Amino acid sequence: MFSRTQTGADPEVEIVSGDAVEFVRGLKQQDGMSIWLCGGGKLAAQLRDEIDELIVKRHPIVIGSGIPLFDGSFDATRFVLATSRTFDTGVQFLTYVQS
Repeated sequence: MFSRTQTGADPEVEIVSGDAVEFVRGLKQQDGMSIWLCGGGKLAAQLRDEIDELIVKRHPIVIGSGIPLFDGSFDATRFVLATSRTFDTGVQFLTYVQS
């Protein structure tokens, strides 16, 4: 978990307060599963160059302002739709990969 303010959590959770890009690049060099980034548009903007797949959850409800997907400056990168799934509620999961 990346946090600049959190100091304690579940003992099973590692809290990282340092350089997120450096930490994620280190994770990507290890064997294991994929890395899932959820929340935080500012963190997503910092890690933009490390992201090779986007899963966008689209809800057909308008409730006001929200969190930007990427909140900060970064170079434009093209992604293409790879898969989509629509649920009975109208919620969609859209998976995009870097082209």
